[in-house]
Amino acid sequence: MPSAVRFGVNYTPSEGWFHHWLDFDLDSVRADLDSIAALGLDHIRVFPLWPYFQPNRTLIRERAVADLVRLVDAAAERGLDVNVDGLQGHLSSFDFLPAWTRTWHRRNLFTDPDVVEGQAGYLRTLAAALHGRPNFIGMTLGNEVNQFSAGPHPDPDRATAEQIDAWLTRMLAACEEGAPGRLHLHAEYDATWYQDDQPFTPAQAARHGGVTAVHSWVFNGTAQRHGRTSVPAEHHAAYLVELSKAWADDPHRPVWLQEVGAPAPLVPAEHAAAFTEATVTHALDCPDLWGITWWCSHDVSRELADFPALEYGLGLLTNDRKPKDTAGVLARAASARHTYAPAPRTTALVVPADPAVRSACAPGGPVFDAFFRLTADGARPTTVLDTRADDQDHLAARGVTEVVTPDQALPAPQGRQGGTRS
Repeated sequence: MPSAVRFGVNYTPSEGWFHHWLDFDLDSVRADLDSIAALGLDHIRVFPLWPYFQPNRTLIRERAVADLVRLVDAAAERGLDVNVDGLQGHLSSFDFLPAWTRTWHRRNLFTDPDVVEGQAGYLRTLAAALHGRPNFIGMTLGNEVNQFSAGPHPDPDRATAEQIDAWLTRMLAACEEGAPGRLHLHAEYDATWYQDDQPFTPAQAARHGGVTAVHSWVFNGTAQRHGRTSVPAEHHAAYLVELSKAWADDPHRPVWLQEVGAPAPLVPAEHAAAFTEATVTHALDCPDLWGITWWCSHDVSRELADFPALEYGLGLLTNDRKPKDTAGVLARAASARHTYAPAPRTTALVVPADPAVRSACAPGGPVFDAFFRLTADGARPTTVLDTRADDQDHLAARGVTEVVTPDQALPAPQGRQGGTRS
């Protein structure tokens, strides 16, 4: 039966970018939200900048929280639901961390007891302030906070997977304390799925919180290796959705494609609409998709300095709120959301459960290559852990009827006979 899929956008204010919290202008926000609502989208994801809201460990600025509530209320007036990211954290190549965690006050973001309690208090405060708003979806702990926990960050806050597990449990509990029953989750960039030494693991992503969130960016080596019109590039978002399902305990756990965009120059502006349409079409062929939230709403103003070049043009709308061709693509998809009823994916590709070898799933790895070979052959694959590949009850619950290893899905090296599918 058809089911609803959410279509939304990550809200980047057209005036002042996320620095708009310093000079909050509700009229400007309303104009931005009008331009988003005109596309027929149903939700936005918003980003309070953590140091602006909690400049001292024991000071959460009431005026900043009130401005966030005003934004959420303005969204409600336009029929938009709101997800709020708490710990910002990292956005568009910039780190935003409060001074009480850095330099002379350097303390680990994930393991220091005082920092952890300060974070929990902040998340609980934001959630509680919004709990009574019917259009408040829930909290995301922060934007890609895993980038602080390992390289290539220049100054990582190292932690073990067990310490991260405890941190996620505490932060999600704080959100639930503030807003019981809402959809609270965490979201990381794709190193969680691809980088062997990341302490944020695939199992955590697929088992903590109300949904699994994936962020898909083809500048991770996919477009560089294969090109923007390739099967891997156009199906990368769908791949992450299906890869995440291998680790989920719930056979029908929802997956939120929470960030995806068309980054120049790998996807030139004149080809962004075609890339957007292909990405959305293939993502909608994934069962149990919660929603698609595009990055981002409005272009970054050219008056702002030092952003990576690609950040200035990622918006569905220009900086003066004019829709681009990509906006039309997402608007059409949103208007047809009632047709979402993908068939089960019956072929499962085996992936290693051991997070120490998750690079097998990264661009150039055998799982990655095998998945897209199967996709090119029309197999519509999903994934299954090697520890579950023989679990008939698990496979049946997911609708899987065929299990394939990477060796079986890829051409055999010259001089070696390939195996047959099991």
